[in-house]
Amino acid sequence: MTSKTEKPVLLTIRGLRIEGRSEETWSEIVKGVDITLHKGEVLGLIGESGAGKSTIGLAAMGFARDGCRISGGTIDFDGIDLRKAPETERRGLRGKRIAYVAQSAAASFNPAHKLIDQYCEAPVQHGVMDRSEAEGDAVELYRRMRLPNPEEIGFRYPHQVSGGQLQRAMTAMAMACRPDLIIFDEPTTALDVTTQIEVLSAIRDIVAQFDTAAIYITHDLAVVAQMADKIKVLLKGDEVEEADTRTMLANPQQDYTKSLWAVRSYARPVQPPVTDATPVVSVKAVTAGYGAVDILKNINFDIHKRRTVAVVGESGSGKSTAARVITGLLSPRQGQVLFDGKALPPDYRNRSRDQLRQAQMIYQMADTALNPKLRLRDLIGRPAQMYLGLQGKALTERIRNLLELIELEPDQYIDRLPSELSGGQKQRIGIARALAAEPKFIICDEVTSALDQLVAEGILKLLDKLQSEFELAYMFITHDLATVKSIADEVVVMKDGRVVEQGPKPEMFQPPHDPYTELLLSSVPEMDPDWLTNLLNERKQKENS
Repeated sequence: MTSKTEKPVLLTIRGLRIEGRSEETWSEIVKGVDITLHKGEVLGLIGESGAGKSTIGLAAMGFARDGCRISGGTIDFDGIDLRKAPETERRGLRGKRIAYVAQSAAASFNPAHKLIDQYCEAPVQHGVMDRSEAEGDAVELYRRMRLPNPEEIGFRYPHQVSGGQLQRAMTAMAMACRPDLIIFDEPTTALDVTTQIEVLSAIRDIVAQFDTAAIYITHDLAVVAQMADKIKVLLKGDEVEEADTRTMLANPQQDYTKSLWAVRSYARPVQPPVTDATPVVSVKAVTAGYGAVDILKNINFDIHKRRTVAVVGESGSGKSTAARVITGLLSPRQGQVLFDGKALPPDYRNRSRDQLRQAQMIYQMADTALNPKLRLRDLIGRPAQMYLGLQGKALTERIRNLLELIELEPDQYIDRLPSELSGGQKQRIGIARALAAEPKFIICDEVTSALDQLVAEGILKLLDKLQSEFELAYMFITHDLATVKSIADEVVVMKDGRVVEQGPKPEMFQPPHDPYTELLLSSVPEMDPDWLTNLLNERKQKENS
């Protein structure tokens, strides 16, 4: 990306201070941050969880979440003081001149309304265009975002399109009024690498076409390298440093920034191949689906004790459906799942309590996987009660041991609610809950995708340590090939419900590859500002040749 500092200043934030409330106590969570953003410029905000990235992004709209308040500083948007402006004026700006693209498109769209209706709402309400003009504009922006069937896709409901398509539809919706500023809050975190390329390319093109300024919030350093003209690093609400993207990547000044650049160097030693032992889990010629549609088509793979099998592929490839079959939530039409060489009943309701105990799951979104009303002792203790029959002192001791295993101090955490934990701590509780049943096999479903890179590395190291200690077998569902390189022993690549390639990790990352595996590997962003441009040019040349 090139510098755009010669253009007029659009947003000036000085000495921004924001406080958050815990019970009746207010404490500072953003501590005097400054931002200068020019028209058409993209600022990348990076930092680990709790750095204040999203809070600052929302403050750029003159907005604070429930439980937060802007306590100091100035926010000047194109000559308008957003702290002093009346709420009616701020609402008039939001959606029209300042737009927001959330991390989870699926959670942000109204499931009861079609995409086209939700697109048209802002331009019609703000008087930018009438309904028929808005519908025509939606089709044009859907086309620019490279959505399939742009004339028709708007008449679908959110659940009828993929995650990547929904994220692009949200970006198009944010552009409906041709805003001067867009806040992108982790817009590609939950996307597979091939879909991420499409979304990043579309976002970059549309921002350039309309000369829109943007604040791009992310914990993915390789992504921010493709999108931002300059980068600001944050830590616990404080500024660490700021520089143009190329300078920041080539020569970070502060130790904390250097530590961010160095993450994901972790890689567990690859275990020798297993050829004679009985697998803990065997998926044998499984075909499964929903209604009349087959999602899985004759898939086969094995997972052995002390080994991690990474299952990778884009959205809709069948990764999560395979997990549902293994856990008995979806019965296969053909084939079977073996556990320690013995066939499992296809429906979990017909499995014994011990069979259920042996296979546990850690979920992608710890926020929604943990009951917000239960304290940690209950969240962790329930599986130990149900599967092991523990009660009283024995149960409490087991809960405390599990908290120690996941490196959380029992006295400090045992009576906390999930809302009192960070994202990484919540994911650790998900791990403890799975371990409480003393399983042999754990399915890890995108367990690091919503975490910043420092926290994610800590989770991977914890999982590795637990695997060695308890001889666990892992099925690791992920779209993050950096995670695969860090933790996997074997890799299974899926596309359109089929296994297109599988084998030991060292072999899978060496050519020759199946064309689809090659596509996945080539789509992993690199910390080079020219990477996305070069990749798109190479693919365009191949298409034209």
